[in-house]
Amino acid sequence: MQIVGEAVNAADGVQQITVLKPDLVFLDVQMPGGSGFDMLAALDDAPEVIFTTAFDQYALQAFEVNALDYLQKPIQAARMAAALQRCAIRHQRALEYTTAVAPTAAKKLFIKDGERCWFVGLQDVRLFESEGNYTRVYFGEHRPLMLRSLNQLEERLDPQRFFRASRRHIVNLDCVERVTPNDAGGLDLTLPDALLVEVSRRRAAQFKLLASL
Repeated sequence: MQIVGEAVNAADGVQQITVLKPDLVFLDVQMPGGSGFDMLAALDDAPEVIFTTAFDQYALQAFEVNALDYLQKPIQAARMAAALQRCAIRHQRALEYTTAVAPTAAKKLFIKDGERCWFVGLQDVRLFESEGNYTRVYFGEHRPLMLRSLNQLEERLDPQRFFRASRRHIVNLDCVERVTPNDAGGLDLTLPDALLVEVSRRRAAQFKLLASL
């Protein structure tokens, strides 16, 4: 393990993570200038996170967001070693997906909607839907709002996996269950949970090329 940087507050953490792009971040919950959860929500691409804090009441929230581990201060050497081993295993499992996506594309998002937080692998997101300056993210049974515009998200997504179906929608091509022509000369895409996304005639040709139809 190589330590590539340290941060003194949330804003410094966002800047260093954006520049250094670490695989793993040891993150306190309470920091000057914002919580650890707020800091993660400001990132375009979330790294693996091990929370480190003296306050055990944050443990449940950390695990709800699928954090790699939660270490309570004072940190024991054996617990630190176990957390790092868990990180190595997850990193190895992620290599296949990481090498398959575009080099500049995000692999994971951190979403904070009110008091609830999630770490989401992009392969698990089936639809992004624009709602003004926010984007609703569809994954599993959840549909939280993310403080990012659809255009901002599109810049960080792999265009070979995520298709801009309309001004309001970006679709995960792996989640398309059925494609049918519509009366407007475009296409209707059916996603899990009977989600229906309309593709205009202009974008239909691009979809057929990406989907090899």
